[in-house]
Amino acid sequence: MNRFLSPVLRSLFAGALLAALCGLAQDGAAPKKPDKKPTPPALLPIQDQEGLPRVLVIGDSISIGYTLPVRKLLEGKANLHRIPTNGGPTTNGIKNLTKWLGDGKWDVIHFNWGLHDLKSMPDGTPQVSLADYEKNLTALVTQLKATGATLIWASTTPVPEGDLKPPRSNEDVIKYNEVAAKIMAANGVLTDDLYAFVLPQEKGLQLPVNVHFTAKGYQALAGQVAASIEQALPKK
Repeated sequence: MNRFLSPVLRSLFAGALLAALCGLAQDGAAPKKPDKKPTPPALLPIQDQEGLPRVLVIGDSISIGYTLPVRKLLEGKANLHRIPTNGGPTTNGIKNLTKWLGDGKWDVIHFNWGLHDLKSMPDGTPQVSLADYEKNLTALVTQLKATGATLIWASTTPVPEGDLKPPRSNEDVIKYNEVAAKIMAANGVLTDDLYAFVLPQEKGLQLPVNVHFTAKGYQALAGQVAASIEQALPKK
């Protein structure tokens, strides 16, 4: 009887030991890294439709929100590209504009910087001071003009009242827009005044206590942006 049980017990013991060792190996393994988040569709590159003018959109998350509906509105009229990221403050533009422009020819460039520049940092100062914003934006416009494209400046959209995180104020938006307007006038750059477009209907388009927009808001912005771009497209 003992001779019969002994091999069985040995087999069971070996199986249990193997399972335990496997469990230890799994417990000791490095945790699996989470899958990388997919790139938002608005940031993906597009293939040009031959014969259509090429348009580049440069801007922050506000422009990311209206990129796809603008592209839809300009379907068959223009190849609408955008930079593959959030444009951030002017300091980010200074570092990356050459890469964003690439080697291709642009017919129209619709661009904005501002909301990230005027964002309040923990010490209460803006991320980019008004003086540095003026210097940076002037340099960026000079580089954009060198492309030969028709340029369209998009004024920075309003900041609603409330405890925003990170902090921003509409008073600063007005100041930064005034500096930008001076630069655009000096350089003969067209303006798509998104600030003036949004302000009268701000509560119907923006999220509560948030610089971003509802789906309805982004669609409204897209209509305004598409119209400004279409007017600047090369005449056939």
